[in-house]
Amino acid sequence: MTIKYVQNKTSKQKTKQTTQQSLDILTDAVEDAKAQNISTLHVAHLTAITDYMIICSGTSSRHMRHIAETTLTAAEQAELNVISQEGMNSQDWMIVDVGDVIVHVMSEEARDFYQLEGLWDLAEQSV
Repeated sequence: MTIKYVQNKTSKQKTKQTTQQSLDILTDAVEDAKAQNISTLHVAHLTAITDYMIICSGTSSRHMRHIAETTLTAAEQAELNVISQEGMNSQDWMIVDVGDVIVHVMSEEARDFYQLEGLWDLAEQSV
């Protein structure tokens, strides 16, 4: 589990944001924005770039942008470190990366084409 230290603006104390808290914040954000077909994948055993991926769909490019912007706002309000945002003007795929969690906002067509769930949804194997 990764822990992020975040400066609390009111008390000058550092608070801990765990990966699970980041995941909960971003999941709530995409749900609040009425994203469709939300999938959460644990991928820490497959890659070092992130621990979780949230994959969701929007009904139009305007809806997709709303989902991505809502996610960014929630991350900023929770003082998560937004590493990258990509494709904010795309018709197909937008990404918000906060390190431990990457949010993919996709059109249904792009989601059907790329099938990220099939690519990343591999169970951990015991040794």
